[in-house]
Amino acid sequence: MVEPLFQISVRCHHCDAVFQTSRVRPSFKKASGTDTDFCVHYKDINPDYYVVRICPHCGFAGTENSKDRLTPAQKTAFREKVADHWTYKDYGGERTWEEALYAYKLALVTAQTVNDKGRITAGLLHHIAWLYRYRNDKEQEARFLQHALDEYTRAFETEAAEMNNARLMYLMGELSRRLKQYNQAVKWFSRVINDKRIMDAGMIRACREQWAVTREDMHADSVVLEPEAQELT
Repeated sequence: MVEPLFQISVRCHHCDAVFQTSRVRPSFKKASGTDTDFCVHYKDINPDYYVVRICPHCGFAGTENSKDRLTPAQKTAFREKVADHWTYKDYGGERTWEEALYAYKLALVTAQTVNDKGRITAGLLHHIAWLYRYRNDKEQEARFLQHALDEYTRAFETEAAEMNNARLMYLMGELSRRLKQYNQAVKWFSRVINDKRIMDAGMIRACREQWAVTREDMHADSVVLEPEAQELT
């Protein structure tokens, strides 16, 4: 019988040790739905639990998109922050929700310590919000959605040339909407819709759809568009 998890070998970017971590076989990735901020809900095993790789020797945690080359100063910073306080722990097997949450939070600490790119930090924060959404913990979900929105905004201001700006602006609009920051949501959705340089038809369509949803949300919450946002519509 084929098991849903399989092991891959990964080399730690901090201590250079090779360790095993689990991935979910593609045939076991069965989605039951996707939210408007790209959070995927799965029928059985959740591949998101295994995105973060944790070195059992030093505690360095990251994803396949994390910073892969550390300067001596970054290694020193991580060693002082995490590795010097780490005791051997293997997270390479099956993970519970709690272990997945720990993995993402450790990856967040790692990214912040080695000064990884804003989009990496934002993605980790966003995934933590999703984990809380799976548990229907609305307070913690909103808390981390706000942190993610702040980081996405920072990344947009500093790393725009390296990113899909239409998708990023859509995400900032959608997280703003979910946090009931409706005027900000309108601003981001409208920028995608009105920018003639953006050719991403899928994102333009998604922004139109979520702008309509935002209008309904505002009506339900008795919120009026600010003059600045009205000019964009």
